[in-house]
Amino acid sequence: MSPVEGCPNVFQAICGVAPGLHQYKFYIDGEWRHDEHQPCVTGNYGIVNTLLLTRDPDPIPPILSPGRPGNITTMEVDSEAFRHVEAPSRISEADVEISRHHISVFLSTHTSYELLPESGKVIALDVNLPVKQAFHILYEQGIPVAPLWDSFKGQFVGVLSPTDFILILRELGNHGSNLTQEELETHTVSAWKEGKQLLFGQVDAQGRPFQRPLVHAGPYDSLKELAIKILQNDVATVPIIHSSSQDGSFPQLLHLATLSGILKCKYLQTFQILLWFFTHSTTTNMHNPFGYMGS
Repeated sequence: MSPVEGCPNVFQAICGVAPGLHQYKFYIDGEWRHDEHQPCVTGNYGIVNTLLLTRDPDPIPPILSPGRPGNITTMEVDSEAFRHVEAPSRISEADVEISRHHISVFLSTHTSYELLPESGKVIALDVNLPVKQAFHILYEQGIPVAPLWDSFKGQFVGVLSPTDFILILRELGNHGSNLTQEELETHTVSAWKEGKQLLFGQVDAQGRPFQRPLVHAGPYDSLKELAIKILQNDVATVPIIHSSSQDGSFPQLLHLATLSGILKCKYLQTFQILLWFFTHSTTTNMHNPFGYMGS
């Protein structure tokens, strides 16, 4: 890092990189950061900025102009040396159909199993846990959602999500004075779910709480089937559950799938293709302009 002439509080760094797809972060005050105003993705190093260099870099001018004020808090990458790929102003209908076809093929030929991380943990909560304790566990484990296990039925019966937390706070605000401290401490997740069904009119012909089956997927379901389940059932998370028996007994929780996880899987596959391309291309090919991939 070197100071910008005329701006003692502003520093610049000049980097020379080859054409290709690059990821970067900013190291500021002992902390790695990213610029949320630039293209970014979530990867193995957290949220990182990305850029695709499509030509040989010209001599790099100063990143920051000396004429700018000295107290600058934004993080910038020189737009002349590094040109971010932007979507074309006009996309033909044929290009749209080709992209849709590529995405459909990808989702149809890849399975939910590919969403599973190489290592990690999955946590399920017993439906008989007190609600207060259940949310404490979610907070301590740093997870927003957890499937619910009913040991009596021997199966997963639902999920506990931030939406439940918001609804519980709202109900406590409306009727909290009618509950004793002991009732607040012992109110179970199962009791809350039944009360939630009554609250939203999810009852059968006899007026009893009606619990719809848990929306879940198997590890060998295609990503297309998984995405359709998420969209059609209007849910944010779908548990990936595997059972070695045909009747579904002894289910094993493998993963919690989301649309963002599916998109990340697609991104990683595209990144691997780009990495292979730049690794195996000749020097001549490396200098050819490279735009965007259709898949």
